[in-house]
Amino acid sequence: MDEVRPSSGAQAHGLSPLFPPGLQAIYAECRRLYPEQANPLQVTAIVKYWLGGPDPLDYISMYRNVGCPSQDVQEHWHYVSFGLSDLYGDNRVHEFTGSDGPSGFGFELTFRLKREAGETAPPTWPAELMQGLARYVFQSENTFCSGDHVSWHSPLDNSESRIQHMLLTEDPQMQPIQTPFGTVAFLQIVGVCTEELQAAQQWNGQGILELMRGVRVAGGPWLITDMRRGETIFDIDPHLQQERVDQGIETEGSNLSGVSAKCVWDDLSRPPEDEEDSRSICIGSQPRRLSEKDTEQIRETLKKGLEFNTKATLPPISSQRQIQERPQSRKDSLESESSAAIIPHELVRTRQLESVHLKFNQESGTLLPLCLRGRLLHGRHFTYKSIHGDTAITFVSSGVEGAFATEEHPYAAHGPWLQILLTEEFVEQMLGDIQELGTRDEVRVKGFALLLRFWAIAYMFQLFAFSLCRPNYQRSTVGQKRS
Repeated sequence: MDEVRPSSGAQAHGLSPLFPPGLQAIYAECRRLYPEQANPLQVTAIVKYWLGGPDPLDYISMYRNVGCPSQDVQEHWHYVSFGLSDLYGDNRVHEFTGSDGPSGFGFELTFRLKREAGETAPPTWPAELMQGLARYVFQSENTFCSGDHVSWHSPLDNSESRIQHMLLTEDPQMQPIQTPFGTVAFLQIVGVCTEELQAAQQWNGQGILELMRGVRVAGGPWLITDMRRGETIFDIDPHLQQERVDQGIETEGSNLSGVSAKCVWDDLSRPPEDEEDSRSICIGSQPRRLSEKDTEQIRETLKKGLEFNTKATLPPISSQRQIQERPQSRKDSLESESSAAIIPHELVRTRQLESVHLKFNQESGTLLPLCLRGRLLHGRHFTYKSIHGDTAITFVSSGVEGAFATEEHPYAAHGPWLQILLTEEFVEQMLGDIQELGTRDEVRVKGFALLLRFWAIAYMFQLFAFSLCRPNYQRSTVGQKRS
């Protein structure tokens, strides 16, 4: 349980000799921006996380920001978290590893909320939102990066607002700091509508954020969230904004390398009564040596558990650090540690599959066009990591280096990790067929059986399911609705 209280003036100015150095460093950066607000209101965890409390953030300070008229930045409330970085340096929360690397998780969260007319105190609901994101980070040990997205599927303030998801970016005013316990960056939460989230998934988060910076009511230069915003950037400027997104998808593809999902794969190559491994055929050969140039994003995706949050599950969060660190190229690669991250040593043999059956939950199924158009057609890969257990499904293109699925053996597995290689020609054919699916409502009404070349999709109980068979790309199967 949290409480709201003014912070101590002495503490806010770092005058107490016993005041933790990590806190002092963050307060110093806040004091640089708000020298006149020495005692900001704070939401404080009554029972600290390191004493068994439920909230990882010790404090969340709330400042009144007057904006910047010269840049057309409106007045707003500015929230800053304390606790994702190492505040104490004594291993009570974060392991102290020195001052050269990141402090704790290496970042703190911020949030900018439009101040409503007549509002004299900041709303406190953003503090609980930030606590929820912090719980995810602590429990999964996955960090956020600028450009990441969080599909929340609920108004951020529990109202009727269209702002139901989040993007993350660098805070426009708070600079990265060096503390005695390492470096700390400040990542700002930006509330977005569903259409904007989907565009970020199809293209990339930074591109959508840049569009929002140019639209005052959508956030403006400092990306201020307005929970009363009723129009998306595509409603405000339908042709220009959508054209820029479509062009970005076409020329750059998607930066989203994978999502956590509800997904299952089954090997149809063997009859179920086979007492041996009924999921796949072991061919007993070791995979070819994987590339050293491999991407970190696949490993990050495979590590995501997303098992626990205040909601039933925290929806997919992308990881784009690798994309920011290296130039984009037609070739992509898979990292040698990726398979080891999800399977025991006794299951390292590559297994060739003749046919597989895949099942995805509804939201994951709607990302299939993104996987095909935004990733595979650009020579990249896309991974669905199950939120239950170690199951993972990675689609790869012919241009991906280090994959153990090849054109000769397009379905291959390491333990619970399945790889499926799809040629560019086949992806184009699949995209043409997928267009016939229409919207989710149309799919639900039709209850159809749709013929696709080499695969089939059936909608049943909010599941997308399809089967892939060998030996060639010229056979067709029919996906039939099951009872």
